[in-house]
Amino acid sequence: MSQPFVVSDEVAAALADKRPVVALESTIISHGLPRPRNHQAAIEFEQILREQDVTPATIAILDGVPHIGLDAEGVRRIAEDELAKASVRDIPILAARGASAATTVAATSHLAALAGVRVFATGGLGGVHKGASESFDESADIDTIAVTPITVVSAGVKSVLDIAATLERLETLSIPVLGFGTRVFPSFWLRESAYTLDWSVDSPEEVAAVMKAQDQLGHGQGIVVANPIPADQAWEPEEHDRVIAEAFELAAAAGVTGKAVTPFLLLKIVELSGGRSLEVNLDLARNNVRVAGRIATAWSAIA
Repeated sequence: MSQPFVVSDEVAAALADKRPVVALESTIISHGLPRPRNHQAAIEFEQILREQDVTPATIAILDGVPHIGLDAEGVRRIAEDELAKASVRDIPILAARGASAATTVAATSHLAALAGVRVFATGGLGGVHKGASESFDESADIDTIAVTPITVVSAGVKSVLDIAATLERLETLSIPVLGFGTRVFPSFWLRESAYTLDWSVDSPEEVAAVMKAQDQLGHGQGIVVANPIPADQAWEPEEHDRVIAEAFELAAAAGVTGKAVTPFLLLKIVELSGGRSLEVNLDLARNNVRVAGRIATAWSAIA
């Protein structure tokens, strides 16, 4: 039987040689950023890793085939083609139909782990949506990380989510959350939320050591590394709160529900903030990619 997914030659060689590799999602490119900035960002994220001698593994499903690592044409496609948004449950359907899609945090984590990639950089983690006690609206990201050996570097969870409920779910599912240089959980565009963390690490080597211990003592779950945006790049809290409130009002008025909510909110927030949120989004993503590269390098030294 042929392999159901494709690992690029570059990624396969790095994995075989035990050199550092970092997974990158495609949904942030296809659905989270406007064109043409999204294409520029996809290239830039990969370049940040290459400058650290880390191999990027951008992940997407193209013509029904999951790809772990994209060539230049694949990167162009995730930025310019109209792609579906795929979580884990969608992968076999897309494969059967020969369809293409960008991968969410959940799908990227799943596919990265299948290929043996252990570190993944994203912008913000999905989680429990506000009002979930009635809507039951919760991202598949957390449940997937609970059963997937992947270390996800993110700027906390998107501040449009219910952060308290998301942290409760992470605890319930026994997913370790490590504050990278902080004991306060970040909230995407903002450095801090109202919630503290039990554990903090100060170096990539400490994260790698936790990963090693997790392999020996855990039950196969992943790790969340909460990496706050640098203070001089964070969004001003007052403007942030005002824009977020307006975006939620627009989503409610438009009747947006389910997995369409977050992309709708993010694009509306870009419009309402005059592009400020986009710049902060890009800065925090760059910061996560850099930190993920350092963690992958530390991991490759002890794996």
